[in-house]
Amino acid sequence: MKLSAEQIQSNWVEFNTNIETYITGNRKQKLLDFYKKFEDRIILMPASHKKEYHSAFPGGYVDHVNRVVKAALSMSAVWEGFGCDMTTFTQEELVFSAINHDLGKMGDEEHESYIPQTDQWRRDKLGEEYMHNKKIAFAAVPDRGLFLLQSHGIQYTFNEMLAIQTHDGLYDSANEKYLKSFMPETKPRTSLPFILHQADMMAARIEFEVEWLPKFSQNSVAAPKKNYTLSSNNNKSKVKSKALGGIKSEGLKNMLDSL
Repeated sequence: MKLSAEQIQSNWVEFNTNIETYITGNRKQKLLDFYKKFEDRIILMPASHKKEYHSAFPGGYVDHVNRVVKAALSMSAVWEGFGCDMTTFTQEELVFSAINHDLGKMGDEEHESYIPQTDQWRRDKLGEEYMHNKKIAFAAVPDRGLFLLQSHGIQYTFNEMLAIQTHDGLYDSANEKYLKSFMPETKPRTSLPFILHQADMMAARIEFEVEWLPKFSQNSVAAPKKNYTLSSNNNKSKVKSKALGGIKSEGLKNMLDSL
């Protein structure tokens, strides 16, 4: 997927408008100043390094974050409709967490996290449009994001910390201590982490569907009505060749070819 220059600029305006609209107090300006400082980097950041993941293209990060903000607000309304105790978190905490949930993907003060992949083989065979910058010491995305916020004097609440820390849900085993508890006293005291996780997961899933499902539909092969024998290796080869012929990613071809 490619975004036009106009789309990238429009997304950036929406990104900053969300801060202006939902964030209050002293930290609003601090957050605006932070993102202004790193504007040139963040406005063109991808949301991941591999195109088979989500939003691995210039401007993909902001596009994804804006979608998570919208999804979080909508998901919050769904939870409220089902009787969720909405007094345990604020709308500002919800939006602040959504805006900054993936901030750690930015990198550090000096270096961006994702840089263009220089290995053509990895681009062609593995679909890696970007690679991780080896100049940056390893840190989990939530940890780096929280560090960046506090190092720039941007305060966050306990609820926001917990939501950002666990936004990947149980897909990240590090979150089990918060989310995989069987004792009432150790469960989160707010549903904010679950709402943000569902919003992030939904946004990433929709991004996948927009990018990939049309490609699968275009290259689907209907089963012949007659003269087709499953046991025929020759027929299998022909059908597989047709099915994979239009898929550009060698990573997907290799995966499907093993089926």
